[in-house]
Amino acid sequence: MAIEPVVYGASTRPPRGDYSRAGADYTCPQNFAAYTAADHDTYRRLYERQSALLPGLASEAFIAALPSLGIKDHIPRFDEINERLYKTTGWEIVAVPGLIPEVPFFTLLANRKFPVTDWIRTPAEFDYIVEPDIFHDLFGHVPLLFNPVFADYVQRYGQGGLKAQGLGACEMLSRLYWYTIEFGLIREAGGLRAYGAGILSSSGELPYAVQSPVPQRLPLQLERTMRTRYKIDTYQQTYFVIDSFEQLFDMTAADFAPMYARLRGLPEFAADERGVVAASVF
Repeated sequence: MAIEPVVYGASTRPPRGDYSRAGADYTCPQNFAAYTAADHDTYRRLYERQSALLPGLASEAFIAALPSLGIKDHIPRFDEINERLYKTTGWEIVAVPGLIPEVPFFTLLANRKFPVTDWIRTPAEFDYIVEPDIFHDLFGHVPLLFNPVFADYVQRYGQGGLKAQGLGACEMLSRLYWYTIEFGLIREAGGLRAYGAGILSSSGELPYAVQSPVPQRLPLQLERTMRTRYKIDTYQQTYFVIDSFEQLFDMTAADFAPMYARLRGLPEFAADERGVVAASVF
C-alpha cells in the first residue's frame, strides 16, 4: 500500500517530507545524516529565542521538563531523547515524514509513541511555518511527555481518537486536541500560563495568548470546546483554561459517545464567538 502525504487544512501546497521513507504505520528512521550545518543552526537559534521567552509565560511543568530534551545547540537524536523519556513515563518519540492520517496518529498515541516530523523549516520560515516541523514537535510537545499526568492524558486522547473514528466524531475530538495539547492554557499560582505546544513554540503567540486583552479565555468545558471551530493561519481568538493536568485527565475519563450524539444536533461556535455558554475567566 502506497503511503500518501496528508494535506494540512485547506492548503493546496503539497506537503513536504519524503513519504516514500515511511512504513505502513507512517513512521521512518530519523535521517540524522541529512541535516546540514544550516539546519542545526536554525534549530539552535529557534531554541535560544523561544526558551528566553518562557519565564512568566510558560507553565512551570513545561519549564521544569524542558532540560530533559538534552542538547540545545543542534538537532538532537531521537534515540538519545528516548533513553530518558522511556525511563520516565514509558513514552518514546518516533520519526514521521510529516503530517499523518488520523488512525495511524491515534494508534501511535494510544501506544505511547509520539510522532515527530524529522525535517526542519527553512530560514525564510523562521518566524512562521504552516506545517509542524521538528522544532515545533520537539520543543513544543515532547517536554510535557516527561510529566506523568500529562503523558497519560495524551495516551488517553489517542485511545479516545480510535473510538471517535469509529463513531464519525474525529472532527469534534480534534478540537479538544487543538485547544488543549496544541493551544491550552493553565491557571497556576503565578497566574495564567501556556502549556500547549502551538503556543510554546511560537515567539508571537506565546505573549499574545497569555497577556493580550484581545482573545477570550474560557474555562475548559468539553462540550463547548468540541463545538468551537478554529483557524490554522492566525493567532487563536479563543483559548480554554484548565486548573491542572489532573483536572484535564479526569475530565476525559468518561465515555464520549453520548456526548458526540448530543453535539451533532447543536450549532457550532465560530473561532471568535464570545459570551456563549461559559463566561470569560480573564
